[in-house]
Amino acid sequence: MLIQVPTPSKKYEVEVRPGLLKEAGRKIEVIAPASSYLIVADETVASLYLKTLIHSFSKEVKCFLVPSGEQSKSMRMFEKLSAYCLEQGLDRSTVIVAFGGGVVGDLAGFVAGTYMRGIRFVQVPTTLLAHDSSVGGKVAVNLTKGKNMIGVFHQPEAVLFDTGLLKTLPQKEWRSGFAEIAKLGLISDVSFYNWLQEHIFHLDAVEESIVTKMIGRAVQIKANIVSEDEREQGIRAYLNLGHTLAHAIEAEMGYGGITHGEAVAIGIRFALNVSNKFLGSKVDVDNFTEWFDSLGYSLHIPKDLDAERLLERMRTDKKATHGKLMMVLLKKTGVACVTEVPVDVVRTMLIQELEAVI
Repeated sequence: MLIQVPTPSKKYEVEVRPGLLKEAGRKIEVIAPASSYLIVADETVASLYLKTLIHSFSKEVKCFLVPSGEQSKSMRMFEKLSAYCLEQGLDRSTVIVAFGGGVVGDLAGFVAGTYMRGIRFVQVPTTLLAHDSSVGGKVAVNLTKGKNMIGVFHQPEAVLFDTGLLKTLPQKEWRSGFAEIAKLGLISDVSFYNWLQEHIFHLDAVEESIVTKMIGRAVQIKANIVSEDEREQGIRAYLNLGHTLAHAIEAEMGYGGITHGEAVAIGIRFALNVSNKFLGSKVDVDNFTEWFDSLGYSLHIPKDLDAERLLERMRTDKKATHGKLMMVLLKKTGVACVTEVPVDVVRTMLIQELEAVI
């Protein structure tokens, strides 16, 4: 399956199918001829698949391994990888290959976007969550006080997604990725949202044909949004449904304390409730909650978190303007908007949510 991503700054393709990894190197050499290639790989992924990727190239490649986990998406690791590029003599014709999940994709993409003022890179995602992060060119690292606060827009040359690699993902990573897929249906495609509910009853042993179709459709929705709004000046902000609270939860728990997608699922449920209370929408929150409960999600804010601290982090979210708390909400399923929500409304709902946790 090939999906075109025609953004103003660059046009590229996303290929989604099983068995792609064995051909990835030679495809990259055709798509992005280079003086040298650097594979930036997650350590866990490397132990399983790095040899396959290396052998798919016709020429020698360099490799840099990144410890697994959100902690690697940091300024410290950014500096370490950038220094390695310089030590290895990488030049402006080098292509970086990001091989792993969202952490590696963001880190490697940010280095590619800034090293020598920008070099090319290719995304080879290995997790379900990376269907989202590998497309669209948003690359960044975290600060202690905020997620994805230091970054750039830097589109890849291509995205090569071997869905066969998802077979080795643990359930926690499936939950992390699937929340972002369901989000796409909620903000822009009711028929896709309904299709997901009809076909996804569990997150283990999902049929390969369903996985490929699901990821292909999700990438197409994301590509359509990015093509219209590459730099998040309008509708691309809708992709942040659930993220205002999710990022606050991740920061408060320490990056890696909860997966991004599990935090997003909590954030989506909260945003749907805010939509109904503040906008008067009639989104079926119970339907979403029951479905995600059945998939193994915990949709309540962790009870040891503090409402005021979460609120303060939400007010420093990237969508915030002049200190106002902005959230992505739903007018109805499939129709999103970005709106200012009074702090008192959010505070009250956060407190109620935390008090309800047993």
